[in-house]
Amino acid sequence: MGITARGVGLLAAAVALLGVGFRFAYPELTVLGVAAAVAVGYALVTAAWRPRLTVERVADPDRVARGEPAAMTLTVRNGGRLRAASLVAEDRCGGRLVPVPLLRLRPGRHTEVRYEVPTHRRGVVPVGPLRVTRRDPLGLVTLARSYGGRVPVWVHPRIHPLTAVPTGAGRSLDGRTDSVPHGSITFDSLREYVVGDELRRVHWRTSARVGELMVRENVDTSLPRMVVVLDNRAGAHPERVDGLAESFESACEAAASVVAAAVREDLPVSLLLVAPPEGDPAGASGPMDRLAAVDLADGGADVLPTAMSRLRQERSGDTLVFLTGPGARGELGHVGALRGAYPSVVVGVFGAAEPMPVGAAGLVVVDAADGAGFAAEWDGIRRW
Repeated sequence: MGITARGVGLLAAAVALLGVGFRFAYPELTVLGVAAAVAVGYALVTAAWRPRLTVERVADPDRVARGEPAAMTLTVRNGGRLRAASLVAEDRCGGRLVPVPLLRLRPGRHTEVRYEVPTHRRGVVPVGPLRVTRRDPLGLVTLARSYGGRVPVWVHPRIHPLTAVPTGAGRSLDGRTDSVPHGSITFDSLREYVVGDELRRVHWRTSARVGELMVRENVDTSLPRMVVVLDNRAGAHPERVDGLAESFESACEAAASVVAAAVREDLPVSLLLVAPPEGDPAGASGPMDRLAAVDLADGGADVLPTAMSRLRQERSGDTLVFLTGPGARGELGHVGALRGAYPSVVVGVFGAAEPMPVGAAGLVVVDAADGAGFAAEWDGIRRW
């Protein structure tokens, strides 16, 4: 609750009038002081009244690609029983405030407001809460309250269609079709039994040791397993335009395009970050949400070598796609050291002033100005 300048002046006048009136026995001044004090008290009571409002938000849709339309539908219901509400309300949408008219909202009634959510930039746009401001008729006291929670709208990077996909290190004579559920005959891990699993896949020795049925999880080694690594170090993307690193945005679009192409072809794919955050953002589901929420991170000189060493130890695929910016041109040797662990290594460099030398560090290097240029160069790769 805040008292306006008018309210502070009137309260000071009330104190002065009452003091002078009682001290020097001026009943007229005392009456004026009492009237001023009553006005301030009435303003406090009026502003303190809390309307019973119920706020609901529905995003349509809640996940879009950059530049696609998205809208938020806000429904405000008056849960009170006695009086109508005429309020000044604003809904927060990202970095702007959207006015919400609440004029004579009767008890039990509701009003609905629909407005566009800005999607011109990749990221997670928080919408809410609704901020309701109460003022008394004299403008002496102002009180603001928040209603409802926040609803995120996930703005994914643009996806550029990719026609070509890696063929993988191992190749099946029957092609990429695998009719065996949960992989083929190559052991990958153990997991708990669920209804519907075949009993012939139960690992009885482990089940007897842990006291629960454990099932073998197999993988198909004939399928290429892709690992997309996004370089989110601030040093790799030094150039900024209006606070935005265009090379990093292009790298995010390229990562989204590769992931989407792998999912379309039913290929295993994983998305990793050079400087991983402490945890995934709340509500994130899948790599596209991670790409929407990822931001540049300040990392030391050992961040990239540590990440490459981790990739070498894990060997989580046979095709590595490393996406970075112009600031990492001199550090691609760390990526080239992975060629022994990953038979196919493709590096995408965005926003470089001049192209990398052909065959630099023994890698397949794609120089591109943006995500669309990367997609065109990607489809032209003849060797993986």
